[in-house]
Amino acid sequence: MVRVNAPFNPASSPSARRPIRELPDELISQIAAGEVVERPASVVRELVDNALDAGATQITVRLLAGGVRLISVEDDGEGISREDLPVALKRHATSKITSLTDLESVVTMGFRGEALAAIQSVSDLSVMSRTAQQPHATMLEARSGELRPVARAVGTTVEVKELFFSTPARRKFLKTDATELAHCIESVRRHALARPDVGFAIWHEGRLVEQWRAGSWDQRLADVLGADLLDNSVAVDYQSGAIRVTGRAGVPDAARARADQQYAYVNGRYVRDKVLTHAARSAYEDVLHGQRQPVYALYVEIDPARVDVNVHPTKIEVRFRDSREVHQAVRHAVENALAAPRTAALGQAPAAQLADAAAWSALGPRDGLAVDAQAGGSASPAGATPSASSDNRRWAQGGIQFGAAAPRVSDFDAMWPRAALGDASTPEHPSGDVGIWRDGLQAAPDAPASSDAPLPAGEWPLGRAIAQLQGIYILAENAQGLVVVDMHAAHERIVYERLKNQIDTATITSQPLLIPATFAATPQEVATAEAHAQTLHTLGLDIAPMSPRTLAVRAVPATLAQGDAVELARSVLAALGQHDASTVIERARNELLSTMACHGAVRANRRLNTEEMNGLLRQMEATERSDQCNHGRPTWRQISIRELDGLFMRGR
Repeated sequence: MVRVNAPFNPASSPSARRPIRELPDELISQIAAGEVVERPASVVRELVDNALDAGATQITVRLLAGGVRLISVEDDGEGISREDLPVALKRHATSKITSLTDLESVVTMGFRGEALAAIQSVSDLSVMSRTAQQPHATMLEARSGELRPVARAVGTTVEVKELFFSTPARRKFLKTDATELAHCIESVRRHALARPDVGFAIWHEGRLVEQWRAGSWDQRLADVLGADLLDNSVAVDYQSGAIRVTGRAGVPDAARARADQQYAYVNGRYVRDKVLTHAARSAYEDVLHGQRQPVYALYVEIDPARVDVNVHPTKIEVRFRDSREVHQAVRHAVENALAAPRTAALGQAPAAQLADAAAWSALGPRDGLAVDAQAGGSASPAGATPSASSDNRRWAQGGIQFGAAAPRVSDFDAMWPRAALGDASTPEHPSGDVGIWRDGLQAAPDAPASSDAPLPAGEWPLGRAIAQLQGIYILAENAQGLVVVDMHAAHERIVYERLKNQIDTATITSQPLLIPATFAATPQEVATAEAHAQTLHTLGLDIAPMSPRTLAVRAVPATLAQGDAVELARSVLAALGQHDASTVIERARNELLSTMACHGAVRANRRLNTEEMNGLLRQMEATERSDQCNHGRPTWRQISIRELDGLFMRGR
């Protein structure tokens, strides 16, 4: 006979009929320990918190078996007196708060008074400490309560042996020793990033695995997150009322596949907070697209009374009194830091290198290159023959264009309205000056007119244009060496920022089409055009239904009047169909403007002459976020003289 197990009935179980009783203190501590002590890294975090609160300047962490067999944290802080040692291990015993007022404005790392008691309940714990007033240190064995004198300098050592030995079920959930060690190191790393004035050392199985010496903020960031961080990040320093945000924000092209280098601190405490994470991510929306994760270390300073750190026993979560205020402060702090073009950070090359560059430029035609005077001083290979379009003053050699065909002024008028830059017939823009171009390619008045003129030291961070490669890249020479610019990506950002400025100050100038451009539309496109007519008008577009299946583009932004109106309309309608313009108008607007800028930017294989290339470089230096295009790709790269020397093994 097969016996069928009856379903579990809580009402019939013996535990349901038991009377209500108070739990033993030891069991209470073990239950509470489940909230505080999740793994060895939790113990390390709590003990390092206590060491920092004690004023330590050097903290040493020693581990065995990833922290399972032993966790020892030594510090040189003020220590614990002999009388206070037994009290320190009791639940909710602390010297950091004494009243509700103190709890509402916590300024220390620890304050709950339950860490040591929780750790003691699931391990074999001992504390050895000495204050400056005591002749010797005192050791307390938590299990026995025995106090005995020992030798030690001023400070405290806490040893935690055989973690979870009293709760073997918890121990089974731990990972391998290598994994637990990695979590312990990460826990100390988070503290190290917040306290550059404190030295940290981590030993595992008798081997030093990490060490960070006390030093400056920048040095600590470089030591902890890598030396490349300073070169691939920008400084953040922003004040908004009583909130200050400082730190470093990684440049978009230094983003990673994982969010493993995102550190946010509130009053020196590492936190994982959705408000801060969302604020930082939203600041990268305009320069970083896709699933790439930015790198940053941000420090928020706020009145302790305006933030609640007593949200979770691990103290890694916080709650802000005004989360919107904090969100805006962090977002604007990162946005402002990323907005400044990094070209300004290109320092001058050593004096000897500048002298060499000047002497090299003073040689005039070199390496078989002759100067074509008619091409505005651009260099051409000696002995080379002009291309078929000789009237364009263009020399072709191996895919590199030295100089370029001069496009018509009307081509550039079509991309940017005359009103934005002044009429070409005005004294500021004489009609005969074809070197001053529209759409962001106009040369600066004092830009180098000849590619053979010496480069002024400290001027033009992106240098002077010397050639165009395959109709895609601009090659420029600056004090550091060679700059390679993706001209489409760079111009796309310039047009995009101009469109944003226009829509921030006024409605984008609209250009009616003489003959409306009609196209067969899907029902969704027709519905979108009707539902978002006002938004389209704000963006300078007039798209109206001609029939249930046909749309007509009657007007486009004057900036893009000569572009493909149908392709532009389809792209904008597709983007609008994915956004609710009434709730996320700013985000949708930027994406729409990005689409428009992409269509309006100078395309690959567009031949530019020297003046136009220099004009684009000058515009990049003056345009916010010009280091990335609208899709997050870099717009320029610097190749130093040292790197070029390495390619040709010079000096070896």
